Amino acid sequence: MKLFGLYSSLIASDKGSKILLLCLAAFAVVVPILNLAVPETSAFHLSTYMVTLFGKYICFALLALALDLVWGYCGILSLGHGAFFALGGYAMGMYLMRQIGDRGVYGNPDLPDFMVFLNWQELPWYWHGFDQFWFAMIMVMLVPGLLAFVFGWLAFRSRVTGVYLSIMTQALTYALLLAFFRNEMGFGGNNGLTDFKDILGFNLQSDNTRIVLFLLSAFILALAYIGARYIVTSKFGRVVSAVRDAENRTRFIGYKVESYKLWIFTFSAVLAGIAGALYVPQVGIINPGEFAPLNSIELVVWVAVGGRGTLYGAVFGAVLVNYAKTYLTGALPEVWLFALGALFVVVTVFLPKGLVGLFAQYKNRNKAGDQS
Repeated sequence: MKLFGLYSSLIASDKGSKILLLCLAAFAVVVPILNLAVPETSAFHLSTYMVTLFGKYICFALLALALDLVWGYCGILSLGHGAFFALGGYAMGMYLMRQIGDRGVYGNPDLPDFMVFLNWQELPWYWHGFDQFWFAMIMVMLVPGLLAFVFGWLAFRSRVTGVYLSIMTQALTYALLLAFFRNEMGFGGNNGLTDFKDILGFNLQSDNTRIVLFLLSAFILALAYIGARYIVTSKFGRVVSAVRDAENRTRFIGYKVESYKLWIFTFSAVLAGIAGALYVPQVGIINPGEFAPLNSIELVVWVAVGGRGTLYGAVFGAVLVNYAKTYLTGALPEVWLFALGALFVVVTVFLPKGLVGLFAQYKNRNKAGDQS
């Protein structure tokens, strides 16, 4: 009964949440059937490439959800969430590289191929433990979370806010970009980590494995959405929203504003790290390009287009913009960047609440017309 009451208070009363979870459930049922059960000769067959593409969209949706928690509900415009995403991806990539063993090009059972090529004599200390899945999963959450905690503790206790905080987050991800490009760091340099073979003993190129990764991504997105929804509707979430709307007044009435901001920022970074870990085995590579500041800026566009401060708007925005990117980069590659910039300008000027806000205005207008 308590679980049913919790569901009713979090989801059943919110139409957008219900639509999102129903869409995820439908995809979780339809995609495996079309890929595995429908023959390849059928027009209804869904290729493994499309399954991987949908899985990538879901990972981006989870990343957008993480940003919406801090930007939409706490007012922290982070331009560095791509760094947490990439760190989670690298943690997963290190595990996958250790699983290759002696099946690499150079046949070294201990060292990844890029280390053999660069004449490394032994495995760096920070690579130890990544041959164990449980250890890698802890690092997926711990590394982004710890970085966010340290960064947030220093920034929030110094009361850095607004555009200054945004610039600092972007400087953070750019510094990591430069660091991971260096071969001396031991993360593959410019080429990054790739040529993965399997995960938990299952072949990554198998259709069944791709479907499982897709389903796992959808399940974790649904779980993260429900968790985020619980947070923002709780007393904690109401305080976080108060910090967004009137930080000084919230501090004046006795709340430790810095603690609330630090907690939500760290939790958001952990979600971003999980998104990165789900992303890497599906796309088959992780390199320093994931730290690029442009990626974090694109992430802001996803949330803005969908509608920040709604959670489900961020998810739909991420899927919609990335689908448009996939189509335009293939059909009109020279137009994509201009289209992205124009989209952000249009949304900022004319749709401050995103597409979700536009839909709500249309619905309210129709309701007012019916009442008149």
